[in-house]
Amino acid sequence: MPNPPIACSLDPASLAARRAGLLGDVLRRAASRDPLADGFRFTFAPSSDTLALITRAIDAERQCCRFLTFHLTVEADLGEFALDLTGPSGTREFLSDLLD
Repeated sequence: MPNPPIACSLDPASLAARRAGLLGDVLRRAASRDPLADGFRFTFAPSSDTLALITRAIDAERQCCRFLTFHLTVEADLGEFALDLTGPSGTREFLSDLLD
């Protein structure tokens, strides 16, 4: 099966609403954003509310940005969360444009 294109399937109005709502909420909670070769890593302070928000965002984004790979790490002993958003070449640039 060929790789899906590096694109979001949301129309402009829906994308703007997602950025202002769900994605904005997740990004505001991120303690850090670090570039990876093929995307970004976001870290979060441990909170059940934040974890629920992250999983909602993953479910929403996997449906419209089908090229993305999501890797969520929850550290032991109630430690921080790390979310890696990665994909094929060009993903980091796409995410930079989307999230800035």
